[in-house]
Amino acid sequence: MDKYITAYYLDEEDLLKGIGQMKAKGLKILDVLTPFPVHGIDKALNMRRSRLTRVAFVAGAIGAVLGFGFQAWIFTVDYPLNIGGKPFFAVPSFMPVAFELTVLFSAFAMVIAFFVSNKLGPGAKALIHDERATDDRFLVVVEVDDSLADENIKEIELALAEAGAEGITLKA
Repeated sequence: MDKYITAYYLDEEDLLKGIGQMKAKGLKILDVLTPFPVHGIDKALNMRRSRLTRVAFVAGAIGAVLGFGFQAWIFTVDYPLNIGGKPFFAVPSFMPVAFELTVLFSAFAMVIAFFVSNKLGPGAKALIHDERATDDRFLVVVEVDDSLADENIKEIELALAEAGAEGITLKA
Protein backbone atom coordinates (compact mmCIF):
# COMPACT_ATOMS: atom_id res chain seq x y z
CA MET A 1 0.00 0.00 0.00
CA ASP A 2 2.23 2.76 -1.30
CA LYS A 3 -0.46 5.25 -2.32
CA TYR A 4 -3.82 5.79 -0.71
CA ILE A 5 -6.33 8.53 -0.10
CA THR A 6 -7.70 9.39 3.32
CA ALA A 7 -10.95 11.25 3.82
CA TYR A 8 -12.90 11.90 6.96
CA TYR A 9 -16.50 12.30 8.04
CA LEU A 10 -17.77 14.09 11.12
CA ASP A 11 -20.91 11.95 11.61
CA GLU A 12 -21.43 8.18 11.55
CA GLU A 13 -24.62 8.40 9.49
CA ASP A 14 -22.81 10.39 6.82
CA LEU A 15 -20.03 7.81 6.96
CA LEU A 16 -22.41 4.93 6.26
CA LYS A 17 -24.05 6.83 3.38
CA GLY A 18 -20.63 7.74 1.99
CA ILE A 19 -19.43 4.13 2.15
CA GLY A 20 -22.49 3.07 0.16
CA GLN A 21 -21.86 5.75 -2.45
CA MET A 22 -18.16 4.86 -2.68
CA LYS A 23 -18.98 1.17 -3.15
CA ALA A 24 -21.49 2.08 -5.88
CA LYS A 25 -18.76 4.03 -7.71
CA GLY A 26 -16.38 1.07 -7.51
CA LEU A 27 -13.86 2.52 -5.06
CA LYS A 28 -11.97 -0.01 -2.96
CA ILE A 29 -12.08 0.87 0.74
CA LEU A 30 -9.04 -0.46 2.58
CA ASP A 31 -9.95 0.57 6.12
CA VAL A 32 -12.33 2.66 8.20
CA LEU A 33 -11.20 4.09 11.53
CA THR A 34 -13.86 5.29 13.97
CA PRO A 35 -13.78 6.80 17.47
CA PHE A 36 -16.45 4.31 18.62
CA PRO A 37 -18.14 1.20 17.18
CA VAL A 38 -20.57 2.07 14.39
CA HIS A 39 -23.59 -0.20 14.04
CA GLY A 40 -23.93 -1.54 10.51
CA ILE A 41 -20.45 -0.70 9.27
CA ASP A 42 -19.56 -4.39 8.92
CA LYS A 43 -22.47 -4.91 6.53
CA ALA A 44 -21.64 -1.71 4.64
CA LEU A 45 -18.05 -2.91 4.12
CA ASN A 46 -19.14 -6.51 3.34
CA MET A 47 -16.97 -7.87 6.13
CA ARG A 48 -17.21 -11.55 6.95
CA ARG A 49 -18.03 -12.77 10.43
CA SER A 50 -15.11 -13.14 12.82
CA ARG A 51 -13.66 -16.61 13.35
CA LEU A 52 -12.58 -15.71 16.87
CA THR A 53 -15.54 -17.62 18.33
CA ARG A 54 -14.41 -20.81 16.61
CA VAL A 55 -10.91 -20.37 17.99
CA ALA A 56 -12.37 -19.89 21.47
CA PHE A 57 -14.56 -23.00 21.19
CA VAL A 58 -11.76 -25.27 19.93
CA ALA A 59 -9.28 -24.00 22.54
CA GLY A 60 -11.89 -24.32 25.30
CA ALA A 61 -12.69 -27.89 24.24
CA ILE A 62 -8.98 -28.75 24.26
CA GLY A 63 -8.64 -27.24 27.75
CA ALA A 64 -11.67 -29.17 29.05
CA VAL A 65 -10.47 -32.49 27.60
CA LEU A 66 -6.93 -31.97 28.91
CA GLY A 67 -8.13 -30.95 32.39
CA PHE A 68 -10.59 -33.81 32.68
CA GLY A 69 -8.26 -36.37 31.11
CA PHE A 70 -5.29 -35.39 33.27
CA GLN A 71 -7.31 -35.71 36.47
CA ALA A 72 -8.87 -38.99 35.36
CA TRP A 73 -5.43 -40.42 34.58
CA ILE A 74 -3.91 -39.23 37.87
CA PHE A 75 -6.73 -40.49 40.12
CA THR A 76 -7.29 -43.82 38.35
CA VAL A 77 -3.91 -44.92 36.94
CA ASP A 78 -0.97 -42.91 38.22
CA TYR A 79 -1.75 -42.25 41.87
CA PRO A 80 -5.11 -43.66 42.99
CA LEU A 81 -6.03 -42.65 46.53
CA ASN A 82 -8.99 -43.72 48.62
CA ILE A 83 -10.27 -40.39 49.86
CA GLY A 84 -13.31 -40.70 52.09
CA GLY A 85 -14.57 -43.76 50.25
CA LYS A 86 -15.24 -41.93 46.99
CA PRO A 87 -14.61 -43.80 43.74
CA PHE A 88 -11.34 -43.31 41.90
CA PHE A 89 -13.13 -42.02 38.80
CA ALA A 90 -15.28 -39.32 40.50
CA VAL A 91 -16.56 -37.20 37.61
CA PRO A 92 -18.24 -34.41 39.65
CA SER A 93 -15.00 -33.62 41.45
CA PHE A 94 -13.18 -33.24 38.11
CA MET A 95 -15.57 -30.58 36.77
CA PRO A 96 -14.23 -27.41 38.50
CA VAL A 97 -10.70 -27.92 37.19
CA ALA A 98 -11.97 -28.85 33.73
CA PHE A 99 -14.13 -25.71 33.66
CA GLU A 100 -11.26 -23.48 34.76
CA LEU A 101 -8.97 -24.90 32.10
CA THR A 102 -11.71 -24.39 29.50
CA VAL A 103 -11.86 -20.70 30.38
CA LEU A 104 -8.07 -20.35 30.60
CA PHE A 105 -7.32 -22.01 27.24
CA SER A 106 -10.14 -20.13 25.54
CA ALA A 107 -9.02 -16.74 26.86
CA PHE A 108 -5.36 -17.20 25.94
CA ALA A 109 -6.22 -18.55 22.49
CA MET A 110 -8.53 -15.59 21.76
CA VAL A 111 -5.88 -13.06 22.78
CA ILE A 112 -3.20 -14.79 20.70
CA ALA A 113 -5.54 -15.18 17.69
CA PHE A 114 -6.54 -11.50 17.94
CA PHE A 115 -2.93 -10.34 17.94
CA VAL A 116 -1.96 -12.66 15.08
CA SER A 117 -4.94 -11.82 12.88
CA ASN A 118 -4.46 -8.06 13.35
CA LYS A 119 -0.68 -8.22 12.97
CA LEU A 120 -0.11 -6.72 16.40
CA GLY A 121 2.42 -7.50 19.07
CA PRO A 122 6.14 -6.97 19.47
CA GLY A 123 7.76 -5.39 16.44
CA ALA A 124 4.48 -4.31 14.83
CA LYS A 125 4.76 -1.03 12.97
CA ALA A 126 1.96 1.43 13.67
CA LEU A 127 0.58 3.21 10.62
CA ILE A 128 -1.02 6.51 11.57
CA HIS A 129 -3.17 7.89 8.74
CA ASP A 130 -4.33 11.04 10.55
CA GLU A 131 -3.52 12.32 14.05
CA ARG A 132 -7.20 12.93 14.90
CA ALA A 133 -8.50 9.78 13.21
CA THR A 134 -10.03 8.18 16.28
CA ASP A 135 -10.42 11.31 18.35
CA ASP A 136 -13.36 12.98 16.69
CA ARG A 137 -13.33 11.85 13.06
CA PHE A 138 -14.45 8.88 11.04
CA LEU A 139 -11.56 8.18 8.67
CA VAL A 140 -11.90 6.23 5.41
CA VAL A 141 -8.82 4.89 3.64
CA VAL A 142 -9.34 4.33 -0.10
CA GLU A 143 -6.91 2.39 -2.28
CA VAL A 144 -5.16 4.15 -5.14
CA ASP A 145 -3.50 1.99 -7.76
CA ASP A 146 0.13 2.99 -8.32
CA SER A 147 -0.35 2.94 -12.10
CA LEU A 148 -3.12 5.57 -12.07
CA ALA A 149 -2.45 8.94 -13.61
CA ASP A 150 -3.03 12.20 -11.77
CA GLU A 151 -6.36 12.83 -13.52
CA ASN A 152 -7.66 9.45 -12.30
CA ILE A 153 -6.64 10.36 -8.77
CA LYS A 154 -8.55 13.64 -9.17
CA GLU A 155 -11.60 11.59 -10.24
CA ILE A 156 -11.33 9.49 -7.07
CA GLU A 157 -11.04 12.63 -4.95
CA LEU A 158 -14.07 14.10 -6.70
CA ALA A 159 -16.04 10.89 -6.07
CA LEU A 160 -15.10 11.09 -2.38
CA ALA A 161 -16.19 14.72 -2.20
CA GLU A 162 -19.51 13.80 -3.83
CA ALA A 163 -19.93 11.10 -1.17
CA GLY A 164 -19.72 13.82 1.49
CA ALA A 165 -16.13 13.28 2.60
CA GLU A 166 -14.05 16.13 3.97
CA GLY A 167 -10.32 16.59 4.39
CA ILE A 168 -9.38 14.46 1.37
CA THR A 169 -5.64 13.82 1.35
CA LEU A 170 -3.41 11.78 -0.95
CA LYS A 171 -0.78 9.86 1.00
CA ALA A 172 2.21 8.46 -0.85
